[in-house]
Amino acid sequence: MIRRVLTLGLPAVWGAVAITYKLACPLAREESLGARIVTSAVFFAVGTGLIFHARRSLLRELRQVREVAGAAQNVLLRPLPPRVEGLALAAGRLSASWGASVGGDLYEVVATDHGVRVVMGDVRGHGLAAIGTVAAVLGSFREAAHDEPELPLVLRRLERALARHLRERARAEHPACGGDPPKAPVSEEFVTVLLLEIDRDGGISALNCGHPWPHLLSGTARPLTDSDPLPPLGVFPLPADLPVLGCGRLLPGEALALHTDGMEDARDAAGTFFPLRAALTDAARVPPVSPQGVIRALYAQLLRHTGRLPTDDAALLVLRNDRTRVPPQQREAACAARPAMELSGRRRDERRR
Repeated sequence: MIRRVLTLGLPAVWGAVAITYKLACPLAREESLGARIVTSAVFFAVGTGLIFHARRSLLRELRQVREVAGAAQNVLLRPLPPRVEGLALAAGRLSASWGASVGGDLYEVVATDHGVRVVMGDVRGHGLAAIGTVAAVLGSFREAAHDEPELPLVLRRLERALARHLRERARAEHPACGGDPPKAPVSEEFVTVLLLEIDRDGGISALNCGHPWPHLLSGTARPLTDSDPLPPLGVFPLPADLPVLGCGRLLPGEALALHTDGMEDARDAAGTFFPLRAALTDAARVPPVSPQGVIRALYAQLLRHTGRLPTDDAALLVLRNDRTRVPPQQREAACAARPAMELSGRRRDERRR
């Protein structure tokens, strides 16, 4: 209340001072040079005060708007915890839109009864127009990851959520058409999506719709697989059969680096692409890989390479396996010895009988 009174009252006080001086002060009506200088100084002081007051009010409102926007962005693309089910995490994002921390990139990591599930995606375009699509896809994933027992079912939930969001957006943008016009920009929007599931033994299952494959960091950086991905969501309907791709195991101490194409498509002034794989190899050369260290090193190299903000959003997510597990040969030996022990126990009981 006091701030509102000051905001409205101070300009009125400054204006009253100027009017009072002009009407009531005899000096304001004199024509001498000294009187004119004094009058000019009074009005200059009043004008300067009003300008500084308006500037301070605008800066205060801008600061409040940024705080609200930052809180909303963190709710949408919330900060990841440092650990999830024995996996160390770190993530970073760089928006191509000035003043924004969220654009067209999305990621999330959730621990479920089916394993740790990860999504990394990239909406066509960036900025405010892509944030609604990011919210639709992320909201659907956060529910489907817990509800659906299989990755293909999660992906189909994301497809339905995206289609529903695009239909609603088309109706809002073109209410007279009653739907999505054939040549509307919204009808050409799509999302690349990478879904990963990491089970308790480190086994990695994946479904990929047009997204770059992650890199496995283990002393060096190499693509997790070279399989061809499916088309992005929104371009074509998903096929009836969605085979889940097994991508081996993430062993203790190894890490995965997931990224959007804004990382590898960034160019310098000469048009040279950012050497993402070489940068990841340098960051992962000394084990154990530090997720936070990889994030800092990659973004520092990216900004040095481009010399400016990238032209596309760039997101990076690093997961390191910090779990401990029984070596496979010991586990297999234990499983083989258990039937033999049970058989010897049965023979012992038969002899006693």
